[in-house]
Amino acid sequence: MSMNNSPNVFLDPNANRFQVNIINESHDNNETSQEDVGSDPPHYEETSFTDEAHNRLRISYRPGKRELYDNFLQNGEKTEASLHPYDTHTKMYYLQTFGHNTVDPVPKIDYYRNTGSISGNKLSRPSLLEIHEQLAKNIAVSTGSVERVANGESTAGDETAVSKEEENKAGFVKFGWVKGVLVRCMLNIWGVMLFIRLSWIVGQAGIGLGVIIILLATMVTSITGLSTSAIATNGFVRGGGAYYLISRSLGPEFGGSIGLIFAFANAVAVAMYVVGFAETVVELLKESDTLMVDESNDIRIIGTITVVCLLSISVAGMEWEAKAQVILLFVLLIAIANFFIGTVIPTNNEKKARGFFNYQASIFAENFGPDFRSGEGFFSVFAIFFPAATGILAGANISGDLKDPQSAIPRGTMLAILITTVAYIGVAICVASCVVRDATGNINDTVVPGMSCNGSSACSLGYDFSRCASQPCDYGLMNNFQVMSMVSGFGPLITAGIFSATLSSALASLVSAPKVFQALCKDNIYKALHFFAKGYGKNNEPIRGYVLTFVIAMAFILIAELNTIAPIISNFFLASYALINFSCFHASYAKSPGWRPAFRYYNMWVSLFGALLCCGVMFVINWWAALITYAIELFLYIYVTYKKPEVNWGSSTQALYYINALDSALALTTVEDHVKNFRPQCIALTGAPMIRPALLDITHTFTKNNGLCICCEVYTGPRKLCVKEMNSGMAKKQAWLTKNKRKAFYAAVAADSFRDGVKSLLQASGLGRMKPNTLVIGFKKDWRNATATQVENYVGIIHDAFDFELGMIIVRISQGFDISQVLQVQEELEKLEQERLALEATIKENDFEEGKSGICGFLRKAGTLNISKHETKKESTINTIQSMHVGEFNQKLLEASTQFKKKQGKGTIDIWWLFDDGGLTILIPYILTIRKKWKNCKLRIFTGGKVNRIEEEKLVMASLLSKFRIKFADINIICDINIKPNKESWKFFEEMIEPYRLHESCKDITTAEKLKRETPWKITDAELEAFKEKSYRQVRLNELLQEHSRAANLIVLSLPVARKGVVSDYLYMAWLEILSKNLPPILMVRGNHKNVLTFYS
Repeated sequence: MSMNNSPNVFLDPNANRFQVNIINESHDNNETSQEDVGSDPPHYEETSFTDEAHNRLRISYRPGKRELYDNFLQNGEKTEASLHPYDTHTKMYYLQTFGHNTVDPVPKIDYYRNTGSISGNKLSRPSLLEIHEQLAKNIAVSTGSVERVANGESTAGDETAVSKEEENKAGFVKFGWVKGVLVRCMLNIWGVMLFIRLSWIVGQAGIGLGVIIILLATMVTSITGLSTSAIATNGFVRGGGAYYLISRSLGPEFGGSIGLIFAFANAVAVAMYVVGFAETVVELLKESDTLMVDESNDIRIIGTITVVCLLSISVAGMEWEAKAQVILLFVLLIAIANFFIGTVIPTNNEKKARGFFNYQASIFAENFGPDFRSGEGFFSVFAIFFPAATGILAGANISGDLKDPQSAIPRGTMLAILITTVAYIGVAICVASCVVRDATGNINDTVVPGMSCNGSSACSLGYDFSRCASQPCDYGLMNNFQVMSMVSGFGPLITAGIFSATLSSALASLVSAPKVFQALCKDNIYKALHFFAKGYGKNNEPIRGYVLTFVIAMAFILIAELNTIAPIISNFFLASYALINFSCFHASYAKSPGWRPAFRYYNMWVSLFGALLCCGVMFVINWWAALITYAIELFLYIYVTYKKPEVNWGSSTQALYYINALDSALALTTVEDHVKNFRPQCIALTGAPMIRPALLDITHTFTKNNGLCICCEVYTGPRKLCVKEMNSGMAKKQAWLTKNKRKAFYAAVAADSFRDGVKSLLQASGLGRMKPNTLVIGFKKDWRNATATQVENYVGIIHDAFDFELGMIIVRISQGFDISQVLQVQEELEKLEQERLALEATIKENDFEEGKSGICGFLRKAGTLNISKHETKKESTINTIQSMHVGEFNQKLLEASTQFKKKQGKGTIDIWWLFDDGGLTILIPYILTIRKKWKNCKLRIFTGGKVNRIEEEKLVMASLLSKFRIKFADINIICDINIKPNKESWKFFEEMIEPYRLHESCKDITTAEKLKRETPWKITDAELEAFKEKSYRQVRLNELLQEHSRAANLIVLSLPVARKGVVSDYLYMAWLEILSKNLPPILMVRGNHKNVLTFYS
């Protein structure tokens, strides 16, 4: 069975259409294959494409063929001796896709990789052209090329093979979900708040509201965790953490702004955690009276030493940092376990005096309700606790160092949130069930017999702490931050837990900040920061980022004003959470087919709620810090938007642009056209837009921010070459329009003739209501040298535009529009200049080598002299070419091509509104005058009239224009349009059309008929006589234009219409030629005779 319709093509062993590996069968295999020829059809088995047990494809096979498959599949690759039991053409096996002769590749992940991917080589599949065209022609394929393509190989893979091999040798250290995400998130979430503030929070809010506070904070982090999981599983995640997730989802504007402040927040957080650690150490030194200098300076000294040690661990590599994190987690878990164990160890009198009575139902009941003091409330207590719940992005921030970020980030992050939340709630309930809110610490404050307890749980347990109501006490949940140390089984372990919590958080931030910053710098969004993009070592460590983070952390440690900066840092983190949630919502809302997260447990509206919740929490924590955060983010957003980084990440913002445009286009189709909303929507036959820039510029002037403009190009010639050239140039020419700030689209068609191509454009261009209503073309200046077919096509386009009821604008400038020769000369000169610079660089390099000491430099002199001679010869060649092109370089043509880009000075736009075409002739110049470049030009109106009614005609025209609310400088009534032109002008016209006349009246009837059949395009005497008056009018109009409008900045003139099939093409071209000859830039305009102006409101 063959995959080709003509299988016999491949039976010839000498065929050179495909290069295949042929393996001769052994004697046994021959027998087997011969037996199979006449056997029954194969019995197929169910095929599975995912078999993790065998880590390979499970393939259906014929009975008795397992041995062949065992030889064929070796680690999923084909070997020299591998074969396929179905690859049989008599005595040969073909090793191709599916075992058949085809270059069509099977689905393979390597085709979908990005170039330079570190996870594998990017391969290039055969193009559609190769698949489509290859079998149609007997094309000789180079040795081995078809086999390489059929097996999914390509040169792209070879190019990256060396780099991949080096990476494999280097030995990247990649982490799993436990060590890479779970451990980091748990350490970052569990902070000092767990040991020294949670007891105070539950004392203020009570057990009930305390648990609600913890759950509310967890709600924010959980929703963010779900959103993070959804984004992280929507494609391969590289390094950069929160920045990468946000930027690839919302685009560089949001990503660039949040990435910078997120990296800065992590850097300052290092200082915060280190100062927290240093303060704890200083407290211990103070208790033992061993301060080095004083409290402030001791904090600075210990903080500096700590940061240096943490930096050393980080720079040593991620592997060492991960080991340190595991050790710190182990200490932290022991400290937490120590607390829970301490709650069940029987208390003593000293601890009872300090408020600890083990688990008591009365204490639980007393502490269940809130008891806010010192002006505290629910939201203020929540603001104090919330930073303890942050840190959920610690794992995502090192996404580039994870083995499988898509699996690790959701699993590790969500499990870390669950474990830490349970721990927080467990500690809060336990400590509030064992310790009273106030205690004196005096073991003698016991209950006196007969004393009334008034519901106090301490009183019922034998202690009288009633004086705490009137004077401050030092112990109890509300007064002592060291409650957990007192409750624990072994106090120093809690101190070790505090050390572990602060150091682990500092270490995680110290690693996160450079990683995020490096990813931001690699994307080159802020070009000045690209210096920090470079990485070192096997894990591409951002050493420069580490140094920068160290400097920032040291600065804030030495300043030691962290109480002011802390709320801003918390808000920076919350802003990141808000944008991650919004990214998930936005991606879902955009409905892009590319949004296919593997993590399904999310909801777009929940993510939006999470984003709003984060914004609300920002103001709850600190309103002025929230405003500062928004201001900084807005500034960075505007900066990145202004700079417009050249990146394309397929963000949901782009997807939403499309959705909005599509919805608007569909909504527009339901809106009925109205004359008040008419706007010129133009097809401009510019060809490649850079070839005729002046034609594009004048069209763009009256369509910019006002109507549709489509630059069109028609490719004629061999279809295959045309389509290939057209497809390859589409993006380039649209990019040129964007780069040159032309608000226009580019469209191209391939057709058998120029006229057919334009017909297709006129009928199919546009979308819904956004369809062109006006055709803009340049005047065919070379019509007298063109072939009859070219002239017929040109005039035919005008007829086609009128047939399709489009308006028509023909633009003529004295120098013409086509500057392709100028561009070609410029391109040649640029190439020569590049060659000259390359030659100079080569000579400098040789001069440098020549300057080296020793005999080698002496021996190189001869070679250098030869190069110098070559340079002299090359320079003379360049100078010759440059001087040769001086005459060819048409400076006037280049200036003419830019004349509509310049601001027009004071002058006039003369409108010769001779025929009413619906108002397009007057609307176009009016739109020009409201543009900045043309605003200094006044409108002068010229129209025909009678000699005896000049003033009346002026009043009528003035009244009409005033009703249209179009300002004008002057109105001229031309009364002598219909008189004969002077003899010189008419003689010029006759000489111009002489080569195209048939002169049939001077010949006999037979000869005349023969000439008409052979040259039907020529102007007959009968036609010339029939349209003599109209020809007189065109010649006379030129005389009047020369007389009245020679000094105008622009002339807008009613375009004469030739009756289709009656007026010959050459006569019509002669009319246009004589009408617009030797004049300033002129627009010959004819509307479709439907109103485009109205005086009704």
